[in-house]
Amino acid sequence: MVDVSAHMVDAILPRVQHRQWVLSVPKRVRWHLRHKPEVISGLLTVFLRAVETTIRQRSPGAPPDARFGAVAFVHRFGSYLNSHVHFHVLVTDGVFSAGSDGEAVFHPALDLDKSDIAAVQAKMRTRGLRWLHRHGHLDDGALHVLDSSEHAGGWSVDASVSIPGWDRHGLERLVRYCARPPISQERLGRLNADTLVYSLRRPTIDGRNELLLTPEELLDLLSQLVTPPRLHKHRFCGVLAPNAALRAAVTSSAGPAGATLQLLEQAREQMGLAKPADAEPKPDFRRKLARSWALLLARIYECLPLKCPKCGEPMRIIAFVLDGPTIERILDHIGEPTQPPAVLPARSPP
Repeated sequence: MVDVSAHMVDAILPRVQHRQWVLSVPKRVRWHLRHKPEVISGLLTVFLRAVETTIRQRSPGAPPDARFGAVAFVHRFGSYLNSHVHFHVLVTDGVFSAGSDGEAVFHPALDLDKSDIAAVQAKMRTRGLRWLHRHGHLDDGALHVLDSSEHAGGWSVDASVSIPGWDRHGLERLVRYCARPPISQERLGRLNADTLVYSLRRPTIDGRNELLLTPEELLDLLSQLVTPPRLHKHRFCGVLAPNAALRAAVTSSAGPAGATLQLLEQAREQMGLAKPADAEPKPDFRRKLARSWALLLARIYECLPLKCPKCGEPMRIIAFVLDGPTIERILDHIGEPTQPPAVLPARSPP
């Protein structure tokens, strides 16, 4: 999560205002999203087209071929460890066009209010149902039921969270929220040897504030919430797409906050990490900072894992202990188990 957010802020997202668009679909459509990857791509394309049209209309002076920048995160989980496929999309609050010298010109969106968000929601309901029906995922009866529902019929669009261009700390926290895993380790505890307790942020419909699970039940839930193999967890769209002509010009302004960069420089010096060569370009230096596990820990917790807590000097590897009896003595000295847990025999499906 932190590695993705550091990469996004340091090398991808430009220094403009960003807004988070969240799309939820009716429960009858979520089954198709869960089992059919093509439905995820189709509905996401419909949603991004509606958002981009609205932003372009609210961007004065933007040419018709101006494009927005977006990063879409596909969430397959809800807050109750339940299966709930929905989308969190980080979108630039404006569009980019090519200037006379090949640079990227940003046209900010003005006066974007609740009526525009409601218009996107109405477009998504109409066009989403039409797409599902046209591609054979909904029959005539299901289309009539979903289209005749009151209010929004289960389609929900929210865009109330926006981050100004100068707040790189806030943008990094928002990307961490979008890239979060399905489970929070801080809310997972152990009741006894056979029961785990997962605290919920909000009570369920029946009033429960926590889930009591066996380890096998927790693994069964997580196996249904992780992204299947060979499918992307986040996708770059618009001018941030890999083949976009303006991608290099748009992402050239990306970078961390000045305080974050200063913190990483100080952490690198205090932990004795190698300094990159002067001839190396700055974007590569930022990428190396993001990929260093020690500097990632310093970026999150402002701690220095490679600094000795006793003498304050940088720590370095002096030996790899590979001898079994020696490893057991060390583990026994620090109070850790010396034997691996027992492997249970395989069982048939319940």
